[in-house]
Amino acid sequence: MTASTPQSLYDFTATSIDGKPISLSTYRDQVLLIVNTASACGFTPQYKGLQALYEKYEKQGFVILGFPCNQFGQQEPGSTAEIQSFCEMRFGVTFPLFQKIDVNGQNAHPLYQYLTKAAPGLLGTESVKWNFTKFLVDRAGNVVKRYSSLTKPEDIEQAIQTLLQTQFPVLK
Repeated sequence: MTASTPQSLYDFTATSIDGKPISLSTYRDQVLLIVNTASACGFTPQYKGLQALYEKYEKQGFVILGFPCNQFGQQEPGSTAEIQSFCEMRFGVTFPLFQKIDVNGQNAHPLYQYLTKAAPGLLGTESVKWNFTKFLVDRAGNVVKRYSSLTKPEDIEQAIQTLLQTQFPVLK
């Protein structure tokens, strides 16, 4: 790797939904669930489950990072303001959202290039197949697992609990 090639998840920067560059190093030592989202998809109701997980585990060091994407059936056609309003009003989303990105192809965001290489999908394919594909990342920044769109947020809860409890356990 060259010096400019990101070697860690924390080397990436993404633009928040309100236009600010955010270094992913901001989320160091936290368990992350990184999800490509869409507002007009059959899986859009997963926002409710994602928000519930976020609220339940946020104080233990769990963060969801939502990346709107319009590459699958043009199901995220809205502007940044429309996406933010939809997520807040319809699902009460309070976890960090970022500006719309591509997750596949030549213009794929570098973060997603990294994630898909670190956790290939079915039969080793790297491309993201649809909206609401999820990547679970441990506190050290390791991509632990990729989950398909069909995996409901609540079905990932046990894995999240395990990562939260086995790394940096809370002292009582």
